[in-house]
Parts: sequence; structure tokens; C-alpha cells
Amino acid sequence: MAKGTPQKSERLIASNKKAYHDFFIDETWEAGLVLTGTEIKSIRTNGLSLKEAYVRIDGAEAWLLGLHIKPYAQGSYNNVDPDRPRKLLLHKRQISKLFEHVRQKGNTIVATKLYYARGLVKVEIGVARGKHLYDKRATAAKRDAQREIERTCKERQR
Repeated sequence: MAKGTPQKSERLIASNKKAYHDFFIDETWEAGLVLTGTEIKSIRTNGLSLKEAYVRIDGAEAWLLGLHIKPYAQGSYNNVDPDRPRKLLLHKRQISKLFEHVRQKGNTIVATKLYYARGLVKVEIGVARGKHLYDKRATAAKRDAQREIERTCKERQR
């Protein structure tokens, strides 16, 4: 590969499909994550759950809560609490913008996916608004209609 050509080295670790089901994701941000060595090793063996992960902003810091990383089997005393809050690495300007979004009624910040980027573990967080039951039904109906359209187009091509 040429010296100046950028490499696409993002590899998905985990995705939070429940967030897209329960929320409208308005805006997404990329953030770094402060992790220990045994947590990284556990992540490499797919030992994590992103379903209940959300972000809380305390002053000038952002914390990721609800991310469960299984203790590493060979970690012994180096293992930490699997449900501990993890600090997000964001600029102060980004944290203040996120705080402005959260102050609006009905908004929250949820983790949407975890991935490797340039050898580091990154988390994508999204500013989210909650869906009502009728919104979820409309989304399901739209998805079913799209599947039906694709199915009929595929049959016509035969």
C-alpha cells in the first residue's frame, strides 16, 4: 500500500441494536475509552455487553455507565469490576455540546457501537430521543414493506 494512502482499519467489536429500536439517534460522536489491560484482552475475546450502556456527564467529564466487560479468565488480581464506570476521552467543547443536548427534555446519550480504530478501542455515542410504541410499530411496518418490495423485485428478475 502506498505511503500516503489512508487505511480503513475500523473493525466492529459490538453493536447496540436495542438503542436503534428504542431511540431515534439524532447525532453521533466518536470517543476514546479509558480501559485496563485485562479489559482489552477480555474485549478481544468478545466478552462484553453494550445493551444498557449510556453516558452521564459530571462537570467537565463524561462517563460511560452500563457497559459490562467480563473479567478476563487469566487476569487474576488485575481484573477490575466488570460494571465500573469508564471515563470517555472527549474535548471539553464536545462535552459541553453534549451537555446542551442532554439538557433538552427527552434527550439522552447512549452507546451505539464499540470498534477498533487505528489500533485503539473507540465507542460511538449518540444523542437519542425515546421512541413511543406507535413509532416502533411504524418502523417495523416500514421494514416489512421494504422487504416485500425487495422480494418482488428479485422475483421479477428471474
